[in-house]
Amino acid sequence: MSTVSHRTDRLSELSLASLPASVIKPAYEPGRTRIGIVHIGVGAFHRAHQAVYIDDLLADRPDWAICGVSLHSAEVSQALMPQDGLYSLLLLGQQTRLRVIGSIRELLCAREEQAAVLSRLADSAVRLVTLTITEKGYCLAGDDLDVTHPDIAHDLASPETPRSAIGYIVAGLRTRRRQSVIPYTVLSCDNLADNGHRLRRAVLQYAHHIDPRLADWIDAKVAFPCSMVDSITPATDDALRERVVGELGYVDAWPIQREMYTQWVIEDRFCNDRPPFERVGVTISHDIAGYDRAKLRFLNGAHSTLAYLGSLMNIQTVAEAMEEPLLAGFVERLMHAAIAPAITLPGNFDTDAYIAAILERFRNPSIRHRLLQIAWDGSQKLPVRLLSTIADAQAKGQSIDLLCLPIAGWMQFVRRQAHNGIALVDPLNDTLSHVGRACTGDARADVDAFLKLESVFASLAQNAAFVHALQGAYAALGDGTPASVTRALTTALNA
Repeated sequence: MSTVSHRTDRLSELSLASLPASVIKPAYEPGRTRIGIVHIGVGAFHRAHQAVYIDDLLADRPDWAICGVSLHSAEVSQALMPQDGLYSLLLLGQQTRLRVIGSIRELLCAREEQAAVLSRLADSAVRLVTLTITEKGYCLAGDDLDVTHPDIAHDLASPETPRSAIGYIVAGLRTRRRQSVIPYTVLSCDNLADNGHRLRRAVLQYAHHIDPRLADWIDAKVAFPCSMVDSITPATDDALRERVVGELGYVDAWPIQREMYTQWVIEDRFCNDRPPFERVGVTISHDIAGYDRAKLRFLNGAHSTLAYLGSLMNIQTVAEAMEEPLLAGFVERLMHAAIAPAITLPGNFDTDAYIAAILERFRNPSIRHRLLQIAWDGSQKLPVRLLSTIADAQAKGQSIDLLCLPIAGWMQFVRRQAHNGIALVDPLNDTLSHVGRACTGDARADVDAFLKLESVFASLAQNAAFVHALQGAYAALGDGTPASVTRALTTALNA
C-alpha cells in the first residue's frame, strides 16, 4: 500500500483508502457507478463545476456518472484515465479544502475514438448530454448555424463521421430515432445568454439539412433547457500541482482549483429522466433569464465598478479593492440601493443573500482577479452590465446618480490610459484612444465626445437626465487620481 511519503505514485481508486483524512473523498465506490451523462468539452470548468454536482449525488444515484468527450484533444483522457478518471479539486477560500472527484468514469477523444463516442450517445442509459464548448464551439454566425464553418461543412457532407459538437449530438439522436430509443435531453452549460434556445436552433438547422423528418422529430421530442453557471476557476499551474502532491501524497496529472462559491441554475425542461439536481444545490427554474440578469447586473456590474474605480486608485486586484473601505462600501450600496430596485428578478430570489455572497467572493484572498483584466472590453460589457440597469432605473423613475459613477470611471480610465500611451484591450481601442487623448478634463466636452459612441450608449446619449447625471459624475472624479476618486466615493456614500 502506498504511503503519503511515496510521492511518485499516481492517484487511483486503489489509493483512495490511504489518502489523508483531511482530503474529502467520494462517498461511493467509483467503479460501481454507471454512465448516464455524456459531457462534451471536458475542460477545467466542467470538472470544477458540473462534475462536482454529479459527484455529490452518485452515492444515492450511481446511474448518473459521466462519460467525458473531448472533440479534438486526448490530453485530459491521457492524464486522467491512468488515475481511473479521478482528479483533485482545490477549493479556494479563507480556508482551502482538497477534494477528490470520481464522477467522470470514462474519457474519450472523439477524433481518435469516434465509434465509441457514437455508441455511447446511442446508449439508452444515457439520458442527458451536456456541453461546455465555449461560444465558438456552437459554430454560429449570429443566431444561425454557420454552414460554411469547416467542421459543419464536413459534417453536412459526412453526417455519419462528425467532427463538431452539433454533428455528434444529431448523429446520436439520429441513431436513437432509428432504433426507437427515447432521446436524451441536451443541456448547454456554457456562459452564453439564451444558451439552450441557441443550441436548439443550431441543432434543428443542421438536422434539417440532413433530413427534414429528423429535424421534425427533434423539434417535437428533444428538450434543450437553458442554464446559468457561475464559479471562478483559475487555471492549473505548477504551484497547484506541487501543492496537491504535498497534501494528497500522490501525483495528480491534472488537478484543478475553484473558488468555494458555485451556482448552477437549470430550466425545468427535460424530455427524459434527469438527476435529482435539487438535492445537491442546483436551482431548477422557469426563469433562467432572470438569473442571467441578476448575474450580469449584480456580479458583473459590481466587477466593472471595481475595475474602473479601483484601477484609478492604483489597486491591482478585486480582493485588494475590497480592503479599501470606501470602494467596498460604494459597491455594496450600489447593489442594494441602485441595482436591486431597478431590475426584475426571479420569484423567491433572495437579493440580500445574493449580494452578501458576491461581497464574500470579492473578498476571497485566494483568488487573484486582476482589475485590469476585468476592465478589458469595456465598450462591450458596460451596455449589458450597467447601462441597461440605468435604462431600467429611469423607466421606474429612480435615481441614477450612483450608477453613473462607474460609467464616468470607465471614461476617466480610458482618458488616463490614452494620455499614458497605453492601448486598451477593447475592440474599439483605436476610437476610444482617440477620444481619450482629446479629453481635457472639461466634463461637458469629454462626456459629449464619449456619448458619440452609438454602439455603447445607443439612445441613452439623447437622454437629457442621463447626460446631466453622467457629466456630474465625471466632474466629481476630477482628474481621475486616487485622491479625486476617494473624494467622489466619500461624497456618494454621504449623499
